[in-house]
Amino acid sequence: MVLAPLGSLVGALLALLWLGSCWLRRRAAGWAHRSLCAVGPARPYDVRALVVTAHPDDEAMFFAPTILSLVRFQAQLWLLCASAGNYYNQGEIRKNELVQSCAVLGIPPSNVTVIDHRDLPDNPAVKWDTCLLSDFVLKHIETNNINLVITFDVGGVSGHANHIALYAALRYLHSERKLPEGCQVLTLKSVNLLRKYISILDVPISCLWSQDVLFILTKEDSAQAKRAMKCHRSQLLWFRHIYVLFSRFMVINSLCHL
Repeated sequence: MVLAPLGSLVGALLALLWLGSCWLRRRAAGWAHRSLCAVGPARPYDVRALVVTAHPDDEAMFFAPTILSLVRFQAQLWLLCASAGNYYNQGEIRKNELVQSCAVLGIPPSNVTVIDHRDLPDNPAVKWDTCLLSDFVLKHIETNNINLVITFDVGGVSGHANHIALYAALRYLHSERKLPEGCQVLTLKSVNLLRKYISILDVPISCLWSQDVLFILTKEDSAQAKRAMKCHRSQLLWFRHIYVLFSRFMVINSLCHL
């Protein structure tokens, strides 16, 4: 007898949460514009942003909301991927998939670079050398006059050691004051497992939670993010299809200033 009213109440609350998430999602572009200007150049189209990832598909799986939002604001974007993703000897295939995915997201092939150094293999059991990695990143920043760098936070979103190594490299450059003057760093905020897989239902939580920049994709932009992920055909195993459907990182990016 008690379960029926309780079920109705839960259903009503979920419906309200869904409607609230949709409403906030439609209003998010203006907030993102203002918050981006607060941490970077005064005009978004003066942003020269470098997204630093560990593997081909990171850009679509984790950073699509950031990349698509920056493209919408007319920022210039580059992508630096530390490895070719050769763990299963698919490196060449995955590099080609990366270029295709970036083209869908709005990053031209000429602005996509894969380091693919023998000492930076796609392997969570191998500790990447912070100094070596930071040298590659710094050279790319200086060569392209980058004023905004975006990468993983200390949790690496998924806890992957290669993701966390990128944070360590940027943290090193920042703490040692090696970054060019005016170059800012934003790190992608990791969330708990529940929030990670509730898709747009996490929008209200993300709006309330502390972050410096918040990017939330519209329904149309989310479809573009999914098209980018589909370029990584070699990686589309059954569990990644589930990830694409339910991960909040396909819709929401919360970023914090380093």
